[in-house]
Amino acid sequence: MQIRTGDTFDPRVVALLDHHVAAARAQTAPGSAHALDLAGLRVPEVAFWTGWDSETLVATGALKALSAAYGEVKSMHTLQTARRRGYGGEMLRHIIAEARARGLHRLSLETGSWDYFKPAHALYQAHGFVPCGPFEGYAEDPNSLFLTLDLSGG
Repeated sequence: MQIRTGDTFDPRVVALLDHHVAAARAQTAPGSAHALDLAGLRVPEVAFWTGWDSETLVATGALKALSAAYGEVKSMHTLQTARRRGYGGEMLRHIIAEARARGLHRLSLETGSWDYFKPAHALYQAHGFVPCGPFEGYAEDPNSLFLTLDLSGG
């Protein structure tokens, strides 16, 4: 997979992100979906990437700077027909490497707690993320799972 800086105006990217946001909202209780829309991905504190298999868009991922030392994984999504091929893991490793390169000490994320999100839970935990409490404006929510990764250990 080739990872590129994401173009939030590319119609292929827009379509996949629209699907991601719609699916997250459909699989989460009202008020508990926190997926970024296009406007949220276009703010300066968010770095957004897309993953391509040749000219097929297969994955997205973003890193939101919360402070000089703290970041949040956002907009992780893999095309349904491209799942179980390692694209999600490759995108997550890219985000972790970028966070380290930027000098971040911690990377956290929020994802849904429902069965639909179990593959995401497994992916994040396989990369060292562990459960944590709500962070950066999130509230305790039975529909959310909060995970964190300590980057200070190298």
